[in-house]
Amino acid sequence: MKTFLKYFTIWISQNLAIPFWTVGHIHLMTSVYEDILEIIASCGMNLIVAAGFFIEYFENHKKK
Repeated sequence: MKTFLKYFTIWISQNLAIPFWTVGHIHLMTSVYEDILEIIASCGMNLIVAAGFFIEYFENHKKK
């Protein structure tokens, strides 16, 4: 299960990073964050992408 979660996190970070950040930045420019759920969701998506990036980085660093 741990291996699957690592794979899933890396997959999300590689395939959804651009849509998360694009939508997030466009949303930030066009609206005001008044709802705490929007802030939490935005931070959560970026944390998932960052976690996947670091997991992938450390796995590639170990191979070298």
